[in-house]
Amino acid sequence: MVKVIKAGKSQEEVAANDTKVSEIVSGALQDIETRGDQAVRELSEKFDKWTPESFRLSESEIKEIVAQVPDSVIEDIKFAQTNIKAFAEAQLASLHDVEVENIPGVVLGHKNIPVNSVGCYIPGGRYPMVASAHMSVLTAKVAGVKRVIACTPPINGEIPKATIAAMYLAGADEIYLLGGIQAMGAMAIGTETIESVDMIVGPGNAFVAEAKRQLYGRVGIDLFAGPTETLVVADHTADAEMIAIDLLGQGEHGPTSPGALITTSEELAYETIKEIVRQLETLPTADVASVSWEDYGQILVVDSIEEARIEADRLAFEHVEILTENPDYFLEHMTNYGCLFLGPETNVAYGDKVIGTNHTLPTKGAARYTGGLWVGKFIKTVTYQKVTPEASAYIGEYAARLCLLENFEGHARQAQLRVDRYGKK
Repeated sequence: MVKVIKAGKSQEEVAANDTKVSEIVSGALQDIETRGDQAVRELSEKFDKWTPESFRLSESEIKEIVAQVPDSVIEDIKFAQTNIKAFAEAQLASLHDVEVENIPGVVLGHKNIPVNSVGCYIPGGRYPMVASAHMSVLTAKVAGVKRVIACTPPINGEIPKATIAAMYLAGADEIYLLGGIQAMGAMAIGTETIESVDMIVGPGNAFVAEAKRQLYGRVGIDLFAGPTETLVVADHTADAEMIAIDLLGQGEHGPTSPGALITTSEELAYETIKEIVRQLETLPTADVASVSWEDYGQILVVDSIEEARIEADRLAFEHVEILTENPDYFLEHMTNYGCLFLGPETNVAYGDKVIGTNHTLPTKGAARYTGGLWVGKFIKTVTYQKVTPEASAYIGEYAARLCLLENFEGHARQAQLRVDRYGKK
């Protein structure tokens, strides 16, 4: 039986906020479609107070910016990128072309072909997401994407130098100081000065996420990513201090970031509440983390580890930390999550910044049907077929009958022509 100790906002309240965001994004994208660069410039001025002569940074500007980044920061970025690249390369190695002759004379196959062009969004604002450059630009390059462009917004009128350095070191072919809806629209729709791409990826705020949703179909996307989510599954072996900081540490992302605890220990549930209150007194980002916890925090007490697994799969959260006696039980049995963090030695921050797995992950229940961003997202698995004349006549007889079964006369004639042309005379 599940006992709810704390509940977050209802789905109805969340949906009302989503509707307002959708209307704003729709208007902005229509404006970009109609007026191109001028609309992008006006939106940039409105939201970021940023209207440079060119949003694209030149090679010399990029090198000048990178040169101003401290060596220690460059080394840290390179450390993270080394890990992320190594894991992405290992994932790429798992993808293989296939060719089989399943009937004599009939050769079927698939090829893995990288997308030609990708636009990567790297968030800025209060939290300049330097790591998103590694996760998107670098992963796309490992996948073999020929043209990778990257956008990030200025921060209070200033260039985010470390983010630009990360984009450059990751291999971005074009870098733009451009944020929000205007960046997503420019990359997907294209303007007089920004050539459109085939796919857009990367995390962002509610407006960026909604822009991706509305642009999907016109271009490909990595996944629909909403506010970050963190679930901790804990038993009697876990401690409240660790649970509290791991929840609040992700709650600082934004005031709508859900955090949840599922535990077999009611005592631990109440200890965690006390610990969260205590830590909020000294956490510098408490103004954000406290709101996310108050409005979107959840605590559920369950009777068993199996029930904890069932509830965790029901929530299908983006990040799932397992702080239990046997973390591997969840690795073996859990099915709905973006990324699992097994045991107290790891945590979401490792995955977000440095360890090697990708931090762009499914939210809002999308973990029920998709994983996160990886090299495979940038690769199209396409099929082909080659058939000998004899095999064509053989297959054609079956195909013609099956097409007529569905009343497709034109289809049947395609098949019958091959039977007549390549069959025995």
